[in-house]
Amino acid sequence: MAKLKEELWKILQDLKEKDFELFKWFLNIDNIVEGFSGIPSARLEKAERQDVVDLLVQKNQVTGALMLTKAVLEKISRNDLVERLESSSPETKDLKNHECVALKGELEKKKVELGAKIELMIQERETKIEEIKLSAELSGKSADRQITDSEQAFAVLLQTLKESLDNLIESINEKRKTTQKQAEECIQELEQELSELRKRSAEVEKLSTTKDHLNFVHSFASNTKNWTEFSITPPSYGGSVGSTVDQLEKMLRKQKDAFIAKGKLNRVQQFAKDVSLDPNTAHPNLVLSDNGKQVYCGDVKQSPPDCSKRFLSAINVLGKQSFSSGRFYYEVQVKGKTSWDLGVVKESIDRKGSINASPENGYWTICLRKGENYRSSGIHLRVKSQLEKVGVFVDYGEGSVSFYDVDSAHIIHTFTGCSFTEKLYPFFSPGLYLSGKNSAPLVISPINYTD
Repeated sequence: MAKLKEELWKILQDLKEKDFELFKWFLNIDNIVEGFSGIPSARLEKAERQDVVDLLVQKNQVTGALMLTKAVLEKISRNDLVERLESSSPETKDLKNHECVALKGELEKKKVELGAKIELMIQERETKIEEIKLSAELSGKSADRQITDSEQAFAVLLQTLKESLDNLIESINEKRKTTQKQAEECIQELEQELSELRKRSAEVEKLSTTKDHLNFVHSFASNTKNWTEFSITPPSYGGSVGSTVDQLEKMLRKQKDAFIAKGKLNRVQQFAKDVSLDPNTAHPNLVLSDNGKQVYCGDVKQSPPDCSKRFLSAINVLGKQSFSSGRFYYEVQVKGKTSWDLGVVKESIDRKGSINASPENGYWTICLRKGENYRSSGIHLRVKSQLEKVGVFVDYGEGSVSFYDVDSAHIIHTFTGCSFTEKLYPFFSPGLYLSGKNSAPLVISPINYTD
C-alpha cells in the first residue's frame, strides 16, 4: 500500500495547482465511478496532495483509490498521467484485471437483461399476434352473422313485397272481373233486346189496320229500355296501388325498425357475462337453485348462516360477479311472474334497513308490480306486451344502464349520466310469494348469441 500511495502522490505532484483544484472538485462528486460516493468538500478544501492520497485510500481502499484517480485524471484530460500510473504500479495491473472481470460480469449481466427484455418483447408480440388473430376471427364471425341476418332480413322484405304485389294484382283482377261481368250482363241484355227488336220489325210489316198499328206502337213504347244515358265506367286502379304502397311503406318501416333494434341488441349481447346468484346475499325466504341460476320466494323462512352481505329486510339477492370497468350484459327470464325487480346496484348499498330503489341510493333497476305495472324509480314504463325475458346492459365507463325486451329487441328503459365509483353487482328480487300467485322463478338465461 505504501508503494501505491507514493505512486499516487507522485502523480498528483505533476498536477499544476489549477488542475489539482479541479481534481479535488471532481472527488467531491458522487458516482464519478459507479458505486463510489464523493469525499466531503470540507475535507478536501485545504487538503494538500499527500492529504488527498490519504483520503482516497482511507475512504475507498486500494482498488477504489486507483479507479477514482484514473477516472478523475481522464475527466481533466491528463491521459498521460493515466498511462504513467498504469505502467508504474502493479496494483494498476491488478486494477485492469479487476476492471476486465468487472466488465465481463457487467457484460454478462447486460446479456441476461437484454435476453430477458428480448424474451419479453417476443412474448408481447406473440400475445399481440394471438389478439389480432382472435380479433380477425371474431370480425369474420361477426361478418358471417351480419350476412346471415341481412339475407334473412332481405328475404323477409322480398316476401313482403311479393305478398303485397300478389294482393295488389288480386285486387286489380277482382275489379276487372267485376267490370267484365257487368259488361257481359249488359251485352247479353242488349242482344236479347236487339233480337226482340228485329222480331218486332218483321211484325211491323205485317200490320194490316191502323188500329193494330197503334196498339203495337203503344205496346212497343211501354216495353223498351232507354240505353242512351247508360255506360260502364272503368274502375280506378290507382287507388288500389296507392293504398297498397302506403301499407307496404308502413310494413317496411316496421320491419326496418325491428331489424335495427335486433342489430343493436346483438351488439350488446357480445358483452354477455356468466352471472350466477350469491347465496351469501340471499334473503332467508329466497330459494336458490343448485347451479345459482334460478331464484324464487318461498313461503317458509329459512335459517341461513349469518353473513354481513345478506339482505334481511327485502326479498333480494345479488350476483356473485362484480364489475368495476368495461361493459357487461346478462338476461333474465321473468315469464309467469306478477312481481319482480332487476338491474344493478353498487356494493355499498344498505342491506339491513328499508330500501328506496333509486340511483341516488345506488340502485339502477326496473320492476313489475301487480302483473302489469312496469316502473323505474317512480317512473311509469310503457311496455307494448308482457315481458318474458329482460336483458340488462351496463357500460361502466359511459355511465349507462339499459334494459331490453329480448323478444322484441326494443329498449325498455335507460339510465344515463350515471357516476359509478365502486363495484356494481347484478341485482335480483323475485318478489313475494303471494300465496303462490308469484311462485315462478327468475331465471338467469343463456344468451342466444353465437357470434
